[in-house]
Amino acid sequence: MTANSGLSILFVCLGNICRSPLAEAVFRTKAQQAGIPVSVDSAGIISYHAGKRPDPRTLAIGEENGYSFENSYARQVATTDFTKYDHIFAMDKDNLEALQSLQPDSSEAQLGLFLSVLQDSDLAEVPDPYYGDIEGFQHILQLIEQASDAFIEQLKSRE
Repeated sequence: MTANSGLSILFVCLGNICRSPLAEAVFRTKAQQAGIPVSVDSAGIISYHAGKRPDPRTLAIGEENGYSFENSYARQVATTDFTKYDHIFAMDKDNLEALQSLQPDSSEAQLGLFLSVLQDSDLAEVPDPYYGDIEGFQHILQLIEQASDAFIEQLKSRE
C-alpha cells in the first residue's frame, strides 16, 4: 500500500473509455461503501481517446446504477503508474501482456486480470463492448460489480 492513502488500484483497458472507467467508478463506490480507503484510477493502453469522456453507453449504464464519472477522462498508461499503484488490473489478456511489457523491473505493482479475483468463475476477461449494443455494457457492468465485490471481500479478510 502506498503511504497515507491506503490501497491504490489502476484499472486498464485498451482505450480507457468503456471497461476501465466503469471499473474505476464501480470499485470506488463499493470500496467507499465498505469503508475501505482506496485510491482508484483508470487508464488505457493506447492514447487515441486521451482527454475524452467515457463512452456515452458507459456513462448511461453506470449512472443508471448509481456510479459517478465526475472528473473521468481517458488517459494512457504512464511508466509512473507502475510505482504509484499497488494493483494494476487489466480487463483482458492483450492488455495484461501490454502492461507486462511496459512494467519496469523496479516496479512492485501486482499485475493481473481483474476477473481473476472471481474464485468460482471460468471467465478470465471482461469483454470489450465497444462495437456492440447496450446489452454488452450491461453485461460488463455485472462482471465488474461481481469482481469488485469479490476483491473487496478479499481485502476485508486480510484486515
